[in-house]
Amino acid sequence: MKKMSLVILATAAALALASTAGARTMIQNKGSDTLVNVAQSLAEEYQKIKPEVAIAVTGGGTGTGIAALLNGTVDIANASRALEEKERKLAEQKGIKPKELTIGFDALAVFVHKDNPLKEITLEQLARMYGDGGDITNWKQLGVEVPGCQGQKIILISRQNNSGTYEYFREAVLHKKDFVLGTRDMHGSKDVVDLVGKTACAIGYSGLAYADATTRMLNVKKDDKAPAVTPTMETAVDKSYPIARPLFMYTNGEPTGDIKAYMDWIMSKDGQCLVVKKGYAPAQKVECGK
Repeated sequence: MKKMSLVILATAAALALASTAGARTMIQNKGSDTLVNVAQSLAEEYQKIKPEVAIAVTGGGTGTGIAALLNGTVDIANASRALEEKERKLAEQKGIKPKELTIGFDALAVFVHKDNPLKEITLEQLARMYGDGGDITNWKQLGVEVPGCQGQKIILISRQNNSGTYEYFREAVLHKKDFVLGTRDMHGSKDVVDLVGKTACAIGYSGLAYADATTRMLNVKKDDKAPAVTPTMETAVDKSYPIARPLFMYTNGEPTGDIKAYMDWIMSKDGQCLVVKKGYAPAQKVECGK
């Protein structure tokens, strides 16, 4: 019996050691819906290189990702806007030290239905559509008639208020004014473009990477006297496009170990070229193959 007990203990110890040796590191990555597709692609590609590192990616919006970081339930929070002052104060209270990494740039595009003849729009016109008390409610006020749009009434497509894209648009276009009542608020970036593509009267804002054949992106003017600029990777990087923005990943303090190795890879040529492939401008100059 004594010998059998020793054999059982030795076997259990060996199994435990083997289990530990074969254990995978799990990195939790959550946040921005603008970034969710590129984040998933980055995770999948990295796991081919480092199969011992598993990366779980979920969306839910920038606000959701940052809240999870401040609650200590994720390793990396994806964000399409910078942390707000109230979030920084809450982080300080909780002993969290958010470390910001810019992984790319996005031109926040303004989408209309593919049959809409409008070519360009100013930031002021957007504010007069989306802002509380706005007075542009009909496409005829912009000098166009949209085929298939009954009554020419503009349908405003927006994002939910936990979205970094929502907050960035509110700050950059509405100057922190409230949105007008009656917008159709979508959960994800892709949902905005999908609905605009199905709705002749609609206009919406979303990430450049979500462009498709059912919609058109408007050229945007900073004001009446400024040139109309097309949203592209190049105009996002040089900031000539009026509503270009950086895209972030946040960690609690300087990343270490497997998290640092992963984020270093994201900033490498391979990682940055994948950011480009998914439709965003890289954070640093890289030459990517065709």
